[in-house]
Amino acid sequence: MSTGPSNKRLNVSVVGAGIVGAAIAYSLAKHGVTVTVIDRGRPGGGATGHSFAWINATAKHPVSYHNFNRRSLGMWDRFARDLDVDVGLRWGGQMEWAATEEGAAELESRAQQLQAWGYPCQMIDANRMARLEPGICPRQVTAAIYCELDGMVEPAAAAEACIRAAAKHGAAVKLETEVTGLIVKSGKSGSNTVAVAVAGGETVDADVVVLAGGVDNTRLAAMAGVTVPQQDSPGVVIRTNPIAQPLFSSVSVVYAPPLEPGRPEIHLRQCLDGTAMIGEGTQESLARDDSQGHADELLARAAEYVPALKGASAIPVPVGYRPMPLDGFPVVGFSPKAANVYLALTHSGVTLAPLIAQLATMEIVDGAQVDLLSGYRPGRFD
Repeated sequence: MSTGPSNKRLNVSVVGAGIVGAAIAYSLAKHGVTVTVIDRGRPGGGATGHSFAWINATAKHPVSYHNFNRRSLGMWDRFARDLDVDVGLRWGGQMEWAATEEGAAELESRAQQLQAWGYPCQMIDANRMARLEPGICPRQVTAAIYCELDGMVEPAAAAEACIRAAAKHGAAVKLETEVTGLIVKSGKSGSNTVAVAVAGGETVDADVVVLAGGVDNTRLAAMAGVTVPQQDSPGVVIRTNPIAQPLFSSVSVVYAPPLEPGRPEIHLRQCLDGTAMIGEGTQESLARDDSQGHADELLARAAEYVPALKGASAIPVPVGYRPMPLDGFPVVGFSPKAANVYLALTHSGVTLAPLIAQLATMEIVDGAQVDLLSGYRPGRFD
């Protein structure tokens, strides 16, 4: 759909107030669009609140997707500054080490690939690790890497800030409101609008509907006859009670090897409120054990590497289901099957939110066709 410049003020409904939907709503409202945000819960209350929130282009393949993430990473400073509130954006990089020769070879291969793509990733030794993070006890180190551009953020705080900022620009916000249907209405001039039906019988009319509902996007898109398949992607992280002292002196995100063979690696960061967030495996690992026992065991493993965690209490977080398009790549753009419906679905929502918000606004408001999104269009699933 190409809307293009017009004297008529564009009316857009954004379904979803996670980090992606909230960022799009804020960007649209800043550009003078009449925006209504609808979410069945609270801002950042879904997958956004479960995200490990590592801002990076380190773990993104192939190079086109790596560059897509890197562009968004470079936008985060300005994006957060414009929100005029501390959303926990912190830089410092990501440090990871291996304890086996096989792990060392994998890190060396990864560093070489990232360097070839122009992404700073240094091979470092145990001495450099100790200078970067003296509070870590890494045990065996066969190789380590340091990716200096990576950062972290508090995504729920960022989503909330976006919604508040959108409201200041005139957006209407309907929270704890379930969407029950999408109804395309044909106008006399041949143009269409979309009515978003919500629980209680109310409808919200819009020129364009943005579906940014995360895992709900498959169900929401189906209401408009659009197919957006997703993988089942459960994930588990835990938190601790607030820890008064900083766990790390400079690095934002730490990946540590398994304590024994056959176990997954662990990753951790310290949040703005002093709590630690700990997960295991990669960001794409599937996990469903959200028991207290598993939380205690995960914290104990992390404390072997970060002694400042000893004595902390583990707080299990209910398993979260993460957005994951079927092929793993973002789904962004107007649907060929429903011209007034704009899809915004991605696994890496925290890293990509500023970029997707900017590009979606250009396409919806200005009628642009952004080449950067050509590989991520919804029509590939038709």
